[in-house]
Amino acid sequence: MMAATTWNLDKSHSGITFSVRHMMITNVRGSFNDFEAAVSADQDNLSALEATITIDAASINTKDEGRDGHLKSPDFFNVEQFPHIVFKKTALESAGGDDYKLTGDVSIAGVTKSITLNTEISGPAKDPWGNTKFGVVADGVINRSEFGLSWNAALETGGLLVGDAIKIHIELEFAQGN
Repeated sequence: MMAATTWNLDKSHSGITFSVRHMMITNVRGSFNDFEAAVSADQDNLSALEATITIDAASINTKDEGRDGHLKSPDFFNVEQFPHIVFKKTALESAGGDDYKLTGDVSIAGVTKSITLNTEISGPAKDPWGNTKFGVVADGVINRSEFGLSWNAALETGGLLVGDAIKIHIELEFAQGN
């Protein structure tokens, strides 16, 4: 059995994106441009993996400066008081093959809740330069109002401006560390 290995995030091959219903007719997509991930794993015992993702909430990017400013305000992320969104793994269960159920505590704007993400873990594999890499793709949905992100506006035609369900998509690539 191998000892746990530290894996370093390859930011150039990684991303954290989301989408949310807008005006009940389309989705607004966005990303977080600044994040870190700390992972320690033994490939022979992935359930013992330790993982934490820390996102700079102020790095939100929806391609609209005014909207991004509103999302950083106390109506949503309140980045001055809560500068980070943090996910810490609490469980990893095999769902067969490369598929897993990744459960962790996520803290957003001072509220912490457990979430489970459908996750695919690929690798490890050697790149053309001899580096050992592995990848993680995780998808899930959170209810933003459960984290106190409840600002909204009623629409004249009924319904609300911003949906409650936030679809999360995470793609991370890691290189074996020392």
